[in-house]
Amino acid sequence: MKTWQDDDPKASLMKRKRALIVNAAREAFLTGGYADTSMDSIAKGAGVSIKTVYRHFENKDDLFMAVMQAACSVEGNESPAPRDWPAKSPRTGLNLAAIEYLRHALSSEQLALYRVVLRDAGRFPELGKRYSKEVIEGRNALMVEYLNRWSPSQGWKIKDALRVADAFAGLLRSGWFESILLGTAAIEETALLQHAKSAASQILILIESRKL
Repeated sequence: MKTWQDDDPKASLMKRKRALIVNAAREAFLTGGYADTSMDSIAKGAGVSIKTVYRHFENKDDLFMAVMQAACSVEGNESPAPRDWPAKSPRTGLNLAAIEYLRHALSSEQLALYRVVLRDAGRFPELGKRYSKEVIEGRNALMVEYLNRWSPSQGWKIKDALRVADAFAGLLRSGWFESILLGTAAIEETALLQHAKSAASQILILIESRKL
């Protein structure tokens, strides 16, 4: 991914054009999929030349990664509210982390992104790798850092923090993700909060029982 130094006279203009390209690509990929979206159509949607697109991104894969990074920020906001759950003790922090995870993973944009990856990863294996790195590994890294931070004060004896992070994600997705992804269920805030609380309680029990 190409970047410009802040002291470059063209930096401000380049950042604006890059944002236009990413936004156009975001809409194109999430509605039309990866395989059926061309760089030319993205350039047209952004109102820039194809040469400008390639000044910012080396290829379509590079641009899709930028779209994933934008889509995977909290609630898709470029300046999200500070994430405060890592500083909270486990009984509060894990619950807040669970709520954040569910609201983000079950958002319409994240579901659309996941569908794109499922649809086209067979033809473009790099999509799956990119998604794993940007979404799954990024999420797990946050949880591993949290677990390592609180383990000493809580007296936890965690064998594998990454395994705990995966187990937590599994509890959160269980009974929810597939049905919503397939459109057979709707998201209800009260149920979401209850599910988050239940998953947080279950992972805490597993940690404290030293089964993970």
